Amino acid sequence: LAARFIAAMHEDEARLGVPRPDQEPRVTDHMAEIITMIGQLLDKGFAYQGDNRDIYYAVEHFPNYGQLSGRTPKSLLAGARLEVDEHKRDPRDFCLWKSHAGEEASWDSPWGPGRPGWHIECSAMSTACLGTDIDIHGGGADLLFPHHENEIAQAEAATGEPFVSTWMHVGPVRVAEEKMSKSLGNQVTVREVLRKHPAQVLRGWLISSHYRSPLLYGDQALESVHRSLAYLYRTLRDCGAGLGSRAAAEVLTTTDHGRRFAAAMEDDFNVPLALAALFDLARQINTLASAPARQREEASRLGSELRLLGGLLGLLQEPADDFLKTSRESGPEAEYIEQQIQLRHQARQAGDYAHADRIRKQLEEQGVVLEDRRDGTVWVRTAPPSSM
Repeated sequence: LAARFIAAMHEDEARLGVPRPDQEPRVTDHMAEIITMIGQLLDKGFAYQGDNRDIYYAVEHFPNYGQLSGRTPKSLLAGARLEVDEHKRDPRDFCLWKSHAGEEASWDSPWGPGRPGWHIECSAMSTACLGTDIDIHGGGADLLFPHHENEIAQAEAATGEPFVSTWMHVGPVRVAEEKMSKSLGNQVTVREVLRKHPAQVLRGWLISSHYRSPLLYGDQALESVHRSLAYLYRTLRDCGAGLGSRAAAEVLTTTDHGRRFAAAMEDDFNVPLALAALFDLARQINTLASAPARQREEASRLGSELRLLGGLLGLLQEPADDFLKTSRESGPEAEYIEQQIQLRHQARQAGDYAHADRIRKQLEEQGVVLEDRRDGTVWVRTAPPSSM
């Protein structure tokens, strides 16, 4: 079952352009490290075994407990459950190893068969894969307490080293002002969204606000992102932008918009401000694209810069015409549109311009706009420009 869902997750990530991490540890592959860390905590006096054979972390022995979440010992005691586990010495203590009970899965340990607690798994796997001092640790804001607080307590008590340099907590996705969750019955999966919206639109929406801020899910929000991306893609198409030959490091340090982009990303990953730099660049390109030939060449050069900067966010890497043919809503199939364009071309060749105009108008009524160019007729679905 786990393998099936991991494979499904990888498929969804690939469609959204999310690179695979170097390591994806599984708890069952790191049981030895988990047991070793629990043993270290016992040896150092940060853990104890209850009379039920469970192993608990002794919060009172870790003075910094609560610093990440800003919770004081008094507030932690006030928030403890009314029905305190009678096997704990302190209501704030949490389980490191659950002794074997019934038919559930278990592993052998010096304290008898059992399974690890939820929190110890992450501390043990993180230090096993990344060492004792992690640069960045992410997660949802709902994990701030108690999970991340417990991770710190376990790892720092066991290793004697600082655990994490920078914490990055992600805001929740909300639906009608409620947090999206399975328990509330308002959950929408990636695959359900991708049946209605292109993958790049979903990716653009996910990064359209600061990562610490909540995201409000809805078709209207996704359609707004679709219009914004269509504007950027039309800019790239109209200026004839290629991939360019400059390295990202050069653009980020030597160009005005590149420096703005870099400064925004270095400011706690302020993606909305980085996107603003892209739209300002696009407006400059569109101004130059309608100017004399020399300035049109500059527009093409800046278009390559736009594509490169967008690529750092996983955007603007598709052929422009391909993206502009995507639709947010139901509409005529691409094959039908191409057939109508061919019929219109035949009507014009025969001098039946009235019929050609009727085909154009019928397609416009279905949300398809034709553009006659020197190299033929291209089409896009209607998507007026806006900003993300």
